[in-house]
Amino acid sequence: MFAVLKTGGKQYKVQAGDMLRVEKLAADAGEKIQFNDILMLGGDSPVLGAPMVDGAAVQAEVVEQIKGEKLTHFVKRRRKHGSQRTKGHRQKLTLVKITEILTSGAGDTGVKAAIGAGSAPKTAEAAPAKTAPAKKSAPKAEAKADASGDDLTKINGIGPAAAGKLNEAGITSFAQLAALSEDDIAAMNAVKVKPDWVEQAKELAKG
Repeated sequence: MFAVLKTGGKQYKVQAGDMLRVEKLAADAGEKIQFNDILMLGGDSPVLGAPMVDGAAVQAEVVEQIKGEKLTHFVKRRRKHGSQRTKGHRQKLTLVKITEILTSGAGDTGVKAAIGAGSAPKTAEAAPAKTAPAKKSAPKAEAKADASGDDLTKINGIGPAAAGKLNEAGITSFAQLAALSEDDIAAMNAVKVKPDWVEQAKELAKG
């Protein structure tokens, strides 16, 4: 008795005891599997599927995961390119031994179905964990004064950029700005302090 099964997009005629190389399956060596896509059963009473034979199956034991013969692929580009490349490839295969052909009752055996490695569902551990993107810090030029300081942008002529530079220079309050002397202002390189800023700061510092 023989059977014609379908796996990996190909058809194979098998009998009990045959060794078969098929497209890689999601199974380990020594594991028992079952091919459920049976196109035909042959023997004294042949049965043709429409397209599959209901209840029929082929059981097999996984011998090992192997690679096929090396295939050489030569690529040559025509006309102006003038390039050529040779690539090698070895197809991943699974070697199985056919143990039994079932004409009926395939759904009640409890044997693992033969599934291609590319069709097997991926486990949650295989998927890389997604990490939340790091938040970008606000530019220093737009940063306001610390919670303990004053909002220097309330002074006419001081924008977010100037306020940020004043904060970097250690001036975070109206009182500090109002206490600047002419020498202090001349020594500052980060930002050019205008005299009217100092006057406005003195008024705001009084509250």
